[in-house]
Amino acid sequence: MLRWAAIFFVIAIIAAVFGFGNIVESAATIAKILFFVFLILFVISLITGRRNSL
Repeated sequence: MLRWAAIFFVIAIIAAVFGFGNIVESAATIAKILFFVFLILFVISLITGRRNSL
């Protein structure tokens, strides 16, 4: 998921260089959403993956 966020971020940068405003906004928004979803899932996996059964 982090890879997809990075891909959309690169698309946003390339679109900004060429002056495509609508594509920049859309790609940047998608990249932000994917990044925050990645962070939430990462924290959840850290919490649940570190439990030791005694």
